[in-house]
Amino acid sequence: MTNKLEDCGLPYASLAPLKPYATQASSGGKRLYPEVESHLRSPFQRDRDRIIHSTAFRRLKHKTQVFIAHEGDHYRTRLTHSIEVAQIARTISRVLGVDEDLAEALSLAHDLGHTPFGHAGEDALSLAMQPYGGFSHNEQTFRILVELEKKYPAFDGLNLTWECLEGVVKHNGPLIEKIDPYHPAKPAGNPITSFIVQYSQEKQDLLLTTWPGMEAQVAAISDDIAYNNHDIDDGLRANLFTLENLKEISLIQETIEEINQEYPHLQPQRLRPELVRRLVNKMVLDVIEYSTAQINKYRPKHVSDIRLLPEAIVSFSPDMAKQEKMLKQFLFRHMYRHYQLNRMAKGAKKMVQELFEYYIQSPNCLPEEWQKPDQQPESPGTARLIADYIAGMTDRFAILEHRRLYDSFHAVR
Repeated sequence: MTNKLEDCGLPYASLAPLKPYATQASSGGKRLYPEVESHLRSPFQRDRDRIIHSTAFRRLKHKTQVFIAHEGDHYRTRLTHSIEVAQIARTISRVLGVDEDLAEALSLAHDLGHTPFGHAGEDALSLAMQPYGGFSHNEQTFRILVELEKKYPAFDGLNLTWECLEGVVKHNGPLIEKIDPYHPAKPAGNPITSFIVQYSQEKQDLLLTTWPGMEAQVAAISDDIAYNNHDIDDGLRANLFTLENLKEISLIQETIEEINQEYPHLQPQRLRPELVRRLVNKMVLDVIEYSTAQINKYRPKHVSDIRLLPEAIVSFSPDMAKQEKMLKQFLFRHMYRHYQLNRMAKGAKKMVQELFEYYIQSPNCLPEEWQKPDQQPESPGTARLIADYIAGMTDRFAILEHRRLYDSFHAVR
């Protein structure tokens, strides 16, 4: 698969003025609580820095991406994944002429709300929270950014710009369909959550029925590129599948043949990272070329034009989208449903479920800073508090907390 951008004659995409359709930091970067802006950093640089310095971001170091932390030191975590997403997003943003700092901030923030133990932990917490309004990591990320982080004397949350909050909640597309007065709103690309809708209605209108700006779309597709390819790397490292298995996907077979032709005697431990590197590069180039064609098709003049389009403007080409779907299906069969991961997931779900059951029945056993005077066992308010507490745990802390609560020796100490 060739790409026209490889022959453009430019050694790299240098810094250039933003395109008219980019999100403009110079427009003020509206915040819920007005602040004097910095003369050293743009509003979106400040957003990024606040995310990096948040407690939730530091915890990503010990939160699972796919493998439980103790399975090995070299597997991706939520933190390393977020850094990889940000690196890809900056590259795409620079070439497309949109704001790199906003795309980076959104990339670094997008996984803040994930529970311990990856999707297994989220599934367990979502099930436990069904009677109390549900749980989704997208909403939890938003709750962290606007409420749960408590670092500043003047406000809860991080007081990020409107543009950053909008991009976080809508990075996968409109949150709800446009409201028909004769029919209730339906969920769209992201899980619909009452907390986000209420915030949008009461505090800042996040335009939940429209697409986000291009920077959020770049962050979203960079997330896909990063996790697809690092799951190939981690899956091969864990011996869950082989390079021969991967050849059923034509893009990967083609790439392996390219590598073997150039390096006929390459050792397997070098072939794996070279394969991942080339696949990331091919996907990034494909996104840039196809998105450029979309820009030329729609000719947006302002970020508001991007929001009102009938589809995402940042996307894979149809051919690459087909290959990416095949890769996801492969990983689902050979990795995410592998018996070793099933065993880890089962244990993780049981741990999260038992933590929730313990606290919902005995909220007075929560740490003192997490207790409230009026909390009652099995009430919606108490359940949400417990969900916030459990969602903030790292894998390691959740394991230790479960041991403290359910190990009879530790329980009586």
